[in-house]
Amino acid sequence: MNDSNLQATIEADAGYGQLFAVLLRRRFWLLGVLCLVLPIAILNALSKPATYQSSMQLLVESNYQEKVDGTEVAKEFADTSVEVDYATQLNLMQSSQLIQRAVDLLQPEYSELEADDISKNLSLVQLDQGDKLKTKLKIIEAAYISDDPVKTQKVLEAMQQVYLDYNLEQQKLRLSEGLAFINKQLPEARQNLVQAEAALEQFRTNYNLIDPTEQATIVTATLESIKSERQQIKANYQETQASYNARQQQLELSPQDALISSRLSQSSRYQALLDELQKTELALAQQRTTFTDEDPTVQKLLEQRQSQLTLLQGEVERVLGGAPLPGNISEEGLLKEGQLVGTDQKLAEELLTLQQELLALQARDQSLAKTEQQLRGELARLPKLIAEYNRLQPEVEIKGATLEQLLEARQKLGIEIARGGFNWQVPKQPQLGEQTGPNTKVDILMGVIVGLFLGGIAAFVREAMDSAVHTADDLKKQVAVPLLGIVPKLPLASASRGIINLPFSKRQITAPALKQIVYWLPFRESLDLIYKNIQLLHSGSDIRSVVVTSALAGEGKSTLSMGLALSAARLHQRVLLIDANLRNPTLHIQLDLPNEQGLSTLLADETAVPSPIKISPAGSNIDILTAGPIPIDPIMLLSSPRMRELMAEFEQTYDLVLLDSSPILGKVDAIEVASCCSGVVMVGRIDFITQSELMEAMAMLGKFNVIGIIANEGSKVKDSSAAYGEEYITSSFEAYQPPVDAQQFNYNGSFSMMKENVVLNTREQGKDK
Repeated sequence: MNDSNLQATIEADAGYGQLFAVLLRRRFWLLGVLCLVLPIAILNALSKPATYQSSMQLLVESNYQEKVDGTEVAKEFADTSVEVDYATQLNLMQSSQLIQRAVDLLQPEYSELEADDISKNLSLVQLDQGDKLKTKLKIIEAAYISDDPVKTQKVLEAMQQVYLDYNLEQQKLRLSEGLAFINKQLPEARQNLVQAEAALEQFRTNYNLIDPTEQATIVTATLESIKSERQQIKANYQETQASYNARQQQLELSPQDALISSRLSQSSRYQALLDELQKTELALAQQRTTFTDEDPTVQKLLEQRQSQLTLLQGEVERVLGGAPLPGNISEEGLLKEGQLVGTDQKLAEELLTLQQELLALQARDQSLAKTEQQLRGELARLPKLIAEYNRLQPEVEIKGATLEQLLEARQKLGIEIARGGFNWQVPKQPQLGEQTGPNTKVDILMGVIVGLFLGGIAAFVREAMDSAVHTADDLKKQVAVPLLGIVPKLPLASASRGIINLPFSKRQITAPALKQIVYWLPFRESLDLIYKNIQLLHSGSDIRSVVVTSALAGEGKSTLSMGLALSAARLHQRVLLIDANLRNPTLHIQLDLPNEQGLSTLLADETAVPSPIKISPAGSNIDILTAGPIPIDPIMLLSSPRMRELMAEFEQTYDLVLLDSSPILGKVDAIEVASCCSGVVMVGRIDFITQSELMEAMAMLGKFNVIGIIANEGSKVKDSSAAYGEEYITSSFEAYQPPVDAQQFNYNGSFSMMKENVVLNTREQGKDK
């Protein structure tokens, strides 16, 4: 563990529980401010004069429904291009110029009335339909507040007349200005339309196109069609090519040979000559088995065979249409041609048909490819034409629409000027004012709310100024060591109470004596849990000596040291409790033990032999080594080698050695004691120690083995002997009921004597201080 770990803090957002805890802790500040604000609010509410309010409504857009001879006629002509800006309209209606006109109208009846009076009490608001979307209506409601109900009605009637006259004036002025503007814009609008139409016509003439966008659509569709057809041709070609290869493999003939064989197989003359030739060949073969080629019979057969071959070749040329026989056909091949049977003849015909189909598909694909190339070239030039067309066409439409709108607006404005404009309608006339105030309940309630709000601010300001640690969670957040446990708040007894308890006053509070505390079950259970946590945190290491300290005096370290000793003793541990606070020892006072000899005498005299006092509170045996007489220089004794030797001897003799040391801040005693021990346990009293004091103390212990910290929720009562006055001791022991084995608490025994000794020791130490 290092200094940075001890000084680390955890920032957390304040939750509702923490806010409520702050308000509860500072409740007197909250209630005090509320008690100050509430009477002022009540007096203010009761002293307010009565007020009256009247209202009227105006439809601030022209009503186009008028009645002629008892029938409603819809007006088709209106200045729809002008929209009412209601925010601006409200500002104009509240202008000083219009309000002054109303003051002039009311001057004969209310001579003291001024424009500022109306401006302060007049409110204008645009009404809405009350739906979730808050749709605004074209109605403005005017309300006026005064202490005279008749005056509210008169003022609104005057404002109504002013608003109606103002509307007619503004309409006439606006319509006249609009008509003049339109007449000025018409010639330019006509010229712009003519120029735009001429540019569009020139574009269509130059490129011979009506609409390039439509042309692009057509070309794109044609390209897609061609692309799809070519894909289909490719698939058909592959399928036909596969069939063609299969037929050629079956016949083992080229298409040309297959054509020749097919035609010769169908020629009867060729077949007859071929039969005669075959017969001659057979006879020649028979003669050659007996005679040589010089034999006249063989010679005659050879001549006959040659003659038949010549006739056969001539027949082949005739069948092929006069074309010469291919040079690659030998004499033997000529004899084999035309020997196709029915199946081979059919395969040959299919092969020839497939060849024609392949040629046709190739020709169609080439034609489509050429067409596709042409269309792509045309499509490449269309984007530029489309961009130019899209620039020209909207210009014609916009300028045409502009001219049409100007002509229509001129007609409408002319009709409106001839009619004299439209009056604003008055859906709701001004009435006598109704009383609206004062609302005493609301004013008092607002006072309560303001008082609570200001009280809350005061409470949080006071909380911000208080740096004390108020909860165990706050204590845990301030340090980087484990929270070993929480000691519950001890039962208190007031030593004195004032007649009047103010939130800012302090009263003297007393706490029960140590002998009472050790028999209090919640205290014992909490210390048992704390000791168990210490064992669990150091289950793998041997902690034989622990110093219990705190940042300040009065945080309960002596009481908790005794409690930890009892918890360890109940677990059958040999425990030694040492009062190492040589400056202000209190353990012997609280336990009513003699203090003539103790730790100081052992440290001053190396020949002295430790003689701890054995006590048995709550049935547990504990050895106590008191502080002894207060030395002149405690630091010299605590830092001596004798102190380390004694601690080594005690650690060999006892299972656990607990040292109740002095506070850390302001003194170095606790540091010297901690350097001789295996671990340090910090005690922090809630609502007593501040954050800065706690962090300073933990920083001083940064190089020691700080096991953890104990949150002591005991009352804010100093732990020194000066804090335990005679009145406190007497009241505590009078309220204390000793258990059956109380005589075992003291080695010499008498409970009454213990009470008297404690009171006498307290008086003497109080006089010394």
